[in-house]
Amino acid sequence: MADELKRSRDKRADFRRREAAPWRSWYKTAKWQSLRQVVFARDLITCQRCGRLLPDGAAVADHRTAHKGDAALFWDAANVQTLCKPSHDGAKQSEEARGYSTEIGADGFPIDPRHPANR
Repeated sequence: MADELKRSRDKRADFRRREAAPWRSWYKTAKWQSLRQVVFARDLITCQRCGRLLPDGAAVADHRTAHKGDAALFWDAANVQTLCKPSHDGAKQSEEARGYSTEIGADGFPIDPRHPANR
């Protein structure tokens, strides 16, 4: 019963997300699946952040620049990169939420020009 209730809640939440952002359905298309495979092959199934070679099924196709429903950005292979799940779910998500990267260069200063220290 608890599993059924959770699935029902998950379906309602998914429906609300799709209603709020209709472009989410693009991720379920054969065109997206094909683009992902092209990007994975181009990137040699290697995380573009940490450089790890990824086992089958462990790669995530990530938009370098958030598309926010812009079809041109969404479908642009140059805007899609291969990431491992930890890089995608950790640093990349935090960076998108903050609006800048906290990565530090060899000189000890942030490398992202959007970082507040570089303004």
